[in-house]
Amino acid sequence: MSHYEGDLRVIEGARFAIIASRWNPRISDALVAGARKAFADHGVAADAVDVVRVPGAWEIPLAARRLAGRGAHRAIVALGCVVRGDTRHFEQVADGCSDGLMRVALDHGVPVANGVLAVDSYEDAEKRAGGSHGNKGEECALVAIEMAHLMETLP
Repeated sequence: MSHYEGDLRVIEGARFAIIASRWNPRISDALVAGARKAFADHGVAADAVDVVRVPGAWEIPLAARRLAGRGAHRAIVALGCVVRGDTRHFEQVADGCSDGLMRVALDHGVPVANGVLAVDSYEDAEKRAGGSHGNKGEECALVAIEMAHLMETLP
């Protein structure tokens, strides 16, 4: 029986994309910084990481679809922050974004790491953007590297 598992070796010549929302900029910018640092720490050159900024989380899947369809990136990291409010808008945006990102990954065969935070409060977001719960942007970049490697090794 064969065993396949990705690791954190970067495939030579691999390009990655970060798509980030401009909404909640303090959180989104911290997530992007974490992702960039993780890529750099694992040997990905700065010019091998394309950063695309979109207005909000709702727009991330469309940009991801365009990039995945072009085939230039081994993996995509999606970053943003949706904070619960008093209406159902939170669920619509967070769920729609997540569903869209999964669809992009499945339709195009390109790993998409979902780092779009869906939190109850701004304080919860701060904990996940470099606070007590780490930096989800960094974690997603590591997922992107590992999944790119895994996709390269799977038969």
